[in-house]
Amino acid sequence: MDSLKDHINSLMDQGNLTKQYHTILKEVVFNDPDVRAFLQKHQDELNKEAIMKSAGKLYEFVNEKAKSYDDEEAVVKGHYPQLVLFNKRIHVEYVPTESEIRRQKTLEAKNRMKSFYISKEVEEANFDDLIYTTEKAEAIKATIDFIDQYEKRPNEYHKGLYIQGSFGVGKTYLLGALAKKMSEAGYEVTLVHLPTFTVEIKAAIQDNTVMDKMNVFKETEILIIDDIGAESMTAWLRDDVLGVILQHRMQHNLSTFFTSNMSMKQLEEEHLTHASGNEPVKAARIMERIKYLANEIEITGQNFRNN
Repeated sequence: MDSLKDHINSLMDQGNLTKQYHTILKEVVFNDPDVRAFLQKHQDELNKEAIMKSAGKLYEFVNEKAKSYDDEEAVVKGHYPQLVLFNKRIHVEYVPTESEIRRQKTLEAKNRMKSFYISKEVEEANFDDLIYTTEKAEAIKATIDFIDQYEKRPNEYHKGLYIQGSFGVGKTYLLGALAKKMSEAGYEVTLVHLPTFTVEIKAAIQDNTVMDKMNVFKETEILIIDDIGAESMTAWLRDDVLGVILQHRMQHNLSTFFTSNMSMKQLEEEHLTHASGNEPVKAARIMERIKYLANEIEITGQNFRNN
């Protein structure tokens, strides 16, 4: 950043310094409408001596204000200068622009939304691009109601949804839109594609990182488990991974969502029961936790992936 003195020295020799100095102050700095308004506002707090001592700061403000219109030239990218008064001296602060505030909010929301093995399309899902159909009406309403109630009473327990339906009807996209909306509102959301996660968690046994991976899903404020029932289930995955995650979330009243091609009944009887032989009691324990955490809603209709 050029100081007032540096700028003057680049334009003139030392003998003309006083004359040129006053010319710049008069014609450039003190003629700036924002400087004039600031000095007018604080005329009772600033005398002539204080203003002249702050001349460098006033020039910095005028100079950097012009640069701020071109973000690449700005001294602090995405910020604009603002005059402030502190201890009867004028200072320059750099304030984020509206676009920078929006950029920061978007970045913060992305940091609050963690996704594991989820497509970019789902990560960027939003309600504006949602395809509304009669078959989705109940699920969409329930999702919007959840968002509304959670934002009104974030310290209370809000039950999630178990959205079931055939391939391509929009189950995951709908919950992706929910995830984005909640992360933008300031809440931590984690999405995980369960079939891929179960492959990764098996590999984690080798490097002793199973608990680290599980803790992410146990602790997050809002968890979305995508495609439950499509994974290759084993007794260990059912009881020591999924069961532990769901038990923790149930005990701590943490909102949890699921998508599945199976109904809850099918998930219990056709999938969880036969993870290792025939174990209906252990399957029922998992289903108790799922039913505590989520209400079942079915989406029917057209497969939009084929269009």
